[in-house]
Amino acid sequence: MSKAIYPGSFDPVTFGHLDIITRSAAIFDELIVGVLNNSEKNALFSVDERVSMLKELTKENPNVTVDSFDGLLVDYMKKSGATIIVRGLRAVTDFEYELQIAQTNHVEYPKAETVFLTTNLKYSYLSSSIVREFAAYGGDITKFVPPQFVDRIYEKSNIKKQ
Repeated sequence: MSKAIYPGSFDPVTFGHLDIITRSAAIFDELIVGVLNNSEKNALFSVDERVSMLKELTKENPNVTVDSFDGLLVDYMKKSGATIIVRGLRAVTDFEYELQIAQTNHVEYPKAETVFLTTNLKYSYLSSSIVREFAAYGGDITKFVPPQFVDRIYEKSNIKKQ
């Protein structure tokens, strides 16, 4: 059985993330969406809120679980039994960075293999940072995130939507 992990901050989760989750769930027997608890980042949503949102989005996918972790991804992989890392690539610049991380993870944990999925073209520009910035200025984020999260994002940004 193939067990993969799609790690990220998912702050907030976007249509691009959902696309990678859906496609990965069709490829691997089991997919863990791993929400990174990174205390260095100034998160819009708490880890628990992000986990809850992702569980809401993936509840119809029986082979997808959502969990949170902190520390090194390879340590979490060992604990969870995952051997495959899924990473989405939007542009060539993503690849350069992700390749270094993939190689480092493999050196640290030789069972770790990284699979890169290219982002659907309609989401190639999209990032959580863009969503947070648009929301902070009251911009329309309905094209970026699932509808059930739009109001929550505006609320967290202390902005009245336009």
